[in-house]
Amino acid sequence: MHKTLIVTNDFPPRPGGIQAFLHNMALRLDPGQLVVYASTWKRSREGALATAAFDAEQPFTVVRDRTTMLLPTPGATRRATALLREHGCASVWFGAAAPLGLMAPALRRAGAERLVATTHGHEAGWAQLPAARQLLRRIGDATDTITYLGEYTRSRIAGALTPEAAGRMAQLPPGVDEKTFHPDSGGDEVRARLGLTDRPVVVCVSRLVPRKGQDTLIRALPRILAAEPDTVLLIVGGGPYEQDLRRLARETGVAASVRFTGAVPWSELPAHYGAGDVFAMPCRTRRGGLDVEGLGIVYLEASATGLPVVAGDSGGAPDAVLDGETGWVVRGGDPAEAADRITALLRDAGLRRRMGERGRRWVEEKWRWDLLAERLRTLL
Repeated sequence: MHKTLIVTNDFPPRPGGIQAFLHNMALRLDPGQLVVYASTWKRSREGALATAAFDAEQPFTVVRDRTTMLLPTPGATRRATALLREHGCASVWFGAAAPLGLMAPALRRAGAERLVATTHGHEAGWAQLPAARQLLRRIGDATDTITYLGEYTRSRIAGALTPEAAGRMAQLPPGVDEKTFHPDSGGDEVRARLGLTDRPVVVCVSRLVPRKGQDTLIRALPRILAAEPDTVLLIVGGGPYEQDLRRLARETGVAASVRFTGAVPWSELPAHYGAGDVFAMPCRTRRGGLDVEGLGIVYLEASATGLPVVAGDSGGAPDAVLDGETGWVVRGGDPAEAADRITALLRDAGLRRRMGERGRRWVEEKWRWDLLAERLRTLL
């Protein structure tokens, strides 16, 4: 692999899915061949200390811009080109194509031989807006490869690119650590601590925002309880939608059957997946297609844990499910369909086991981090 400069606004300790994606990939590349140019997480003393401690622990060089939002400004572009030359980097990986990929022409002139720009869910939204489409087209023409998460994001983004740039696209989704997420991850201890031993548990692990569909699960719960009265909905995660969800549970009359854990440390997430019998997140598309699920790595983490999944049909979420094999895809925002699929799984232990085992095999075959990191090395 060429020595590579990662240019990104999204990197830990700032939390988030893109941040975790980039960090996991970076850890699997040769640290001596890697330099990260990233924004600063927080300007507060606490944030600065957390960032400094995190950077010191990394096996590769991390250089922080003073800004908390790294954009392709002339100043940031000059700093990126200076780092490229200083460290002798021949490749550049833009952690998010839009908008940092606009730095590509300057970095090419500075000596970059390979430029790879990774897209996530938000670029699919950009592809719908005329001005943003033009910027994506410029990024596609200036880089060697634009990567995509799955078929949904590929088809949306490709339409904004020239045919030549679209033909150079390559799939690069986030991976799953199958050694961390596995069927014996500690779910029994979580169930015991929460008083859920011997009760059917539907678990949803996600940030609490309207797109994810926790409200659909709450609305589905009366129908589920009519068939399986002891069922508990375990909602794992924090977010701005929590109070609305709690109120909806009270108004729907199911508050006694819903457990909110709040935000959970990453180290405890595998055990919380394992506490469920079924994983469900019936995500939906909002804001006229601008707010969509890019992929839905939570479905794959649940599959690695051995759970059947019930996913929504938003964006690229179906790419993370083998419909009818590892779980089912339902119409996002349809409580009745979600309830029927969840109930069918709760009532059939054999079906749960078969779907869970198939999901585990699929993760091992296609979604392991080491396989995907090798793909990135080839692109770079």
